[in-house]
Amino acid sequence: LSLLDEEGNQDESLESKTLSAEDQVKDHSTGTRVVAGQIFLESGKSDSQSENEENFHSQEEEKENSLEEMNSLEMSNLLNKDLEEAEIQSPVLTAIGGTADGEPCHFPFLFMEKEYAECTADGREDGRLWCATTYDYKKDQKWGFCESEEQSNKRRQMQEAEDVYQIGMKILNESSKKAQKKVAYQYLLKAADMNHTKAMEKVSYALLFGDYLKQNIQSSKELFEKLTEEGSPKGQMALGFLYASGLGVNSSQAKALVYYTFGALGGNLIAHMILGYRYWAGIGVLQSCESALTHYRLVANHVASDISLTGGTVVQRIRLADEVENPGMASGMLEEDLIQYYQFLAEKGDVQAQVGLGQLHLHGGRGVEQNHQRAFEYFNQAANAGNSHAMAFLGKMYSEGSDVVPQSNETALQYFKKAADMGNPVGQSGLGMAYLYGRGVPVNYELALKYFQKAAEQGWVDGQLQLGSMYYNGIGVKKDYKQALKYFNLASQGGHILAFYNLAQMHATGTGVMRSCHTAVELFKNVCERGRWSERLMTAYNSYKDGDSNSAVVQYLLLAEQGYEVAQSNAAFILDQKEASIVGENETYPRALLHWNRAASQGYTVARIKLGDYHFYGFGTDVDYETAFIHYRLASEQQHSAQAMFNLGYMHEKGLGIKQDIHLAKRFYDMAAEASPDAQVPVFLALCKLGVIYSLQYIREINIREVFSHIDMDQLLGPEWDLYLMTIIALLLGTIIAYRQRQHQAIPRPAGLRPAVPQQEPPPEHQPPQ
Repeated sequence: LSLLDEEGNQDESLESKTLSAEDQVKDHSTGTRVVAGQIFLESGKSDSQSENEENFHSQEEEKENSLEEMNSLEMSNLLNKDLEEAEIQSPVLTAIGGTADGEPCHFPFLFMEKEYAECTADGREDGRLWCATTYDYKKDQKWGFCESEEQSNKRRQMQEAEDVYQIGMKILNESSKKAQKKVAYQYLLKAADMNHTKAMEKVSYALLFGDYLKQNIQSSKELFEKLTEEGSPKGQMALGFLYASGLGVNSSQAKALVYYTFGALGGNLIAHMILGYRYWAGIGVLQSCESALTHYRLVANHVASDISLTGGTVVQRIRLADEVENPGMASGMLEEDLIQYYQFLAEKGDVQAQVGLGQLHLHGGRGVEQNHQRAFEYFNQAANAGNSHAMAFLGKMYSEGSDVVPQSNETALQYFKKAADMGNPVGQSGLGMAYLYGRGVPVNYELALKYFQKAAEQGWVDGQLQLGSMYYNGIGVKKDYKQALKYFNLASQGGHILAFYNLAQMHATGTGVMRSCHTAVELFKNVCERGRWSERLMTAYNSYKDGDSNSAVVQYLLLAEQGYEVAQSNAAFILDQKEASIVGENETYPRALLHWNRAASQGYTVARIKLGDYHFYGFGTDVDYETAFIHYRLASEQQHSAQAMFNLGYMHEKGLGIKQDIHLAKRFYDMAAEASPDAQVPVFLALCKLGVIYSLQYIREINIREVFSHIDMDQLLGPEWDLYLMTIIALLLGTIIAYRQRQHQAIPRPAGLRPAVPQQEPPPEHQPPQ
């Protein structure tokens, strides 16, 4: 079995018409390939099949080989025949106008002592393509145009549009300044006006999100419709998104599904991801784990193949609700002052600061942009100071190569060896990779296994991952799926994306574990959410921080369609706060409710409580205390939310959606206080209020007059109870009188509290006693 399924698997029915299963296996059975730092055996046979084949007699094998040779000869003859027929049936260009109108073009033809195998514009100032109808143009002067004037003008226009598009893309890719990117989009806008498909795709998304162009949903919708007519998968996916979210059009989940399906058939990965989530959650379609698995696996294959050994970029998942309550705390972003402080320490020679900044710039994230040049400089400084971690990361950078660091296996090996000799797990893992793939050294599986084991023992995720791959594929060791599963699980706990991918493949195929579609889908979903499109989470957050809520909400809505729970809750939060003007006021709460519901289904506690609140107060739906009670109870039981427990206590106290029960109310209040220290003060106040209510309720239930009529004071306090009562009253009066007299006495002020008045001698009778 192979850990990585090829994209071609979705077209198995077509392949099976031309090649038998044995032929397909034969084509892929030899050799291995390296994908994202792993060995994948190119074999479609299972262990049981290979064992059976070994039991065949040599004579039968010879027969099969001869049959295969015959089949291959027959196939080649058929292919040659098909090619000949294709050549015969290929359309012949006919000359238009010129001196040989209607005659077929002759290829090749000789012109200016040069042979041409296709139409050319050479020798013409207007750029129109032409051909000769005989071999020697100079001799016979027989020629004609290959295209009409209209076709020629269209071709030249498209060429001009392509040139403009390339200028715009060059500026866009080479510059990081916002002003330059805006200039680039002006070129793209010009190319889009000339009907350049790729330019229209870029511009339409820029108009949708407000990226370097003013946000205009209507204009983007028109471009998406135009692209859809031309069969653009990106345009089809985006139009599906507009119908799903109701932006610029009336919301229609049926139309959205149709456009998403066409986009996915065209190979758009985001459309596949959206369909995967819809089948997984049952949104607009019947819930189907297997359909979700098909879509998610296809996207995960692409994401996994793009992952480098450094692990790819870091995905920032910032919740706006948490950010508003605790700015900077929940986001994990580093403040600019803190980054400058670390830079100061690094310049002063602090090795730990140099290594930390090197890693931040290598991967990006936490408010620091990815910058390989700066990462290399920081690692170099730390490595010169003898830091093994920096040496190992320099080895990684040289091993992979980039625009800044040229690829060099020899240099990488030197750094890995130095780091490994100092016991560094990153260096040990790098050295293991060198021996596994023969980078700068001969292939040696035993040494590779040894170094991976050393790295894995120290908890380094790359070592664990590669060790799992070796056990899975049986490289240097006997195949052991249980050991592979163990090391993949360890690597996944460290957050390695390829570990999630490999575990997903094992659960999807039932290799080494019981097959579980649900587990496989969740793992593949995790991998898909680490794709390059996850960078838009940070773009949306920056738009929100810059005060552009309309741009932020559209970006979050698209990511929400892809199944990002944090995007669903953030989109709902913006709508809940009524900060997005592009959504009508009447639609704000219903749409927020929809996304709170989707986020809650993925286990987000705050979203579950919000669903309770919406049904309790009637936001975007009718007031429904019973449904509110159900959501609060789910949040209380599944996530042990103190807020939900407090709300359940209140509902029991008031008898809302449930029978009134003061005792149960007290129980939920107490549970809330135990669940969170923050709930103790409101719980104390609620319990005080509950005590008063309970007392009043008790008083109402009894008749006070009857109580006093049954009380005999002589028996309770004795025959002289009235004298005792008068004595107590007299003592109380005396105490009050004495207290009042003391209050009237003049109390001297401290000197520091006297008002600043002109110095003058006060009259003797007004001086305070000494």
